[in-house]
Amino acid sequence: MRLGKTNLEVNKNGFGALPIQRCNMEEAVEILKKAYENGIDFYDTAHFYTDSEEKMGNAFEDIPRENIYLASKTAAETPEVFWSDLETSLKSLKTDYLDLYQFHNISFTPKEDDELFQAMLEAKEKGMIRHIGITTHKITFAHEAIESGLYETLQYPFSYLSGDEEIELVKKCNEYDVGFIAMKAMGGGLITNSKASFAFLNQFDNVLPIWGIQKISELDEFLSYDENTVLDDDLRADIKKDKKELGENFCRGCGYCMPCPEEINISLCARMSLWIRRFPTEPNMDEKTQETMKKTLDCVECYECVDKCPYELNIPELLKENYEDYMNVLEGRTII
Repeated sequence: MRLGKTNLEVNKNGFGALPIQRCNMEEAVEILKKAYENGIDFYDTAHFYTDSEEKMGNAFEDIPRENIYLASKTAAETPEVFWSDLETSLKSLKTDYLDLYQFHNISFTPKEDDELFQAMLEAKEKGMIRHIGITTHKITFAHEAIESGLYETLQYPFSYLSGDEEIELVKKCNEYDVGFIAMKAMGGGLITNSKASFAFLNQFDNVLPIWGIQKISELDEFLSYDENTVLDDDLRADIKKDKKELGENFCRGCGYCMPCPEEINISLCARMSLWIRRFPTEPNMDEKTQETMKKTLDCVECYECVDKCPYELNIPELLKENYEDYMNVLEGRTII
C-alpha cells in the first residue's frame, strides 16, 4: 500500500516493536529477522520503548538499508530533548536516517512556527529523517494534525472495536492524503481473533496496521493472512460478539492515566474484568494480583486520571466495577 503523501510503498503488514522490549535480545532478533525474511518492511518503534530500538538495530545491521522502512518517535516537548532523542534513536538503530519520525503523543499539536516543529524540519533538511508524522490518542489532536497540512502520517488507535468517529478519521486522512497508521489494532490486547482484525483493517486501502508482536507464533498468524483475507459471515459474527461484550467504555491500556498518586496500577485494574472474562482466569488469581486489585480501594477519586485519559473514561467508576467483578470470581460467585 501507499502510505499517504510519503509515497512509501509498504507491506500492509506493519511491525509494532513495543512488545519486543519484553523479549530477550536473542528472541527479539529472531522475530525481527523472520518478519523481514517474510516480506514485512515497515517497523515502528520509539525512543520511549526501552531497548526496542537497540534490538531492531542488532537485527537489521546487515540488511540493505533501502530494503526496510524504520519509523520512530519522540515525546520531546523542547528542541533540546528532541535532538537528544533523535541522536539516541539513530545510534540505537544503527542507521544514518529514519524514514519516518513522529511526535509521540505529546500534550499539544506542534504548529509550523513552534520551535519544536522547526527542529523537526531542520532534521529533515539535514537528511536525518525523511518524513514527519504524529501519534496521538486524542481525536481532537488528530483532526488538528490532519488539517494543519504539516504531517505526512497520523498514528491513531484503530480496530474493529472503533466507532464511527474513528472511521470518519480514516476517511479524512484519505481526503488529505495523510497516511493512517493503526496502532492498537488488537484492542490493546483484548482482541483475540487476529484473522478478524486483519480482515477488518484490510477493508481500508489507506490504513497500515502495525501489529504488536512478541512471539514467533503471533508473527506466524499475521504472515498467514493476505489480500484475500476478507470479512465473511463467521468473522462478522465474531466481531459483533466482541463489540457487545467489550462495549465502548473500556480501558485500552495505553497507560497515559498513570502514575496514580495512590500507586494504583490503573491500566491493569481497570481492565481486569475483561481479562478474566476473555482469558484463563487462574493466572490472575494469585496473591500478587489480589494485592494489586485491593489497591483500587485506595482510590480517593481525585480524577487526575480522568483528566489525563485520552478516551475521557470515568476511571474511578471502572476501578470499582472491576474490583467487584474480580471479588465475585475470587469468592466463587458469578461475574455480574
